[in-house]
Amino acid sequence: MSTPIADSTNRLAWLLDDLELAGVRFTVLLSDDGLRVAHSSAISRDEAERFAAAASGLRSLGRALGEFCGGPGNLIRQTMTEYDEGMILITAAGAGTLLGVATTSEVDLALVAHRMNELAARVGRELGVPPRGGDPR
Repeated sequence: MSTPIADSTNRLAWLLDDLELAGVRFTVLLSDDGLRVAHSSAISRDEAERFAAAASGLRSLGRALGEFCGGPGNLIRQTMTEYDEGMILITAAGAGTLLGVATTSEVDLALVAHRMNELAARVGRELGVPPRGGDPR
């Protein structure tokens, strides 16, 4: 296994260590608008940026469908999409921040979801990313 190259833009990667479980391919911390904040060593920065953009779009679709599960304003908690060879899970991890995980099909889904929620609860305040734009004052 090669030694990961230091990435000064990936300073929060250590937070994702709790999600290095059997069946987890990689983890990406992203802003709600699709920017990569940090990523695990199992994925390259370029791929993490692509994942962040796609995950943000998937999360947006989930928000749009929320009214069909209870009415307007029904907030989304977690998005889970299953594929032939794995799953994508996305959950809120603080104000304006999401945690995305890609898994294999051989994963303990309950354990991964539990650990994602623990991580989000434990560090939610530190992970909050303010929305882009607006008045910088």
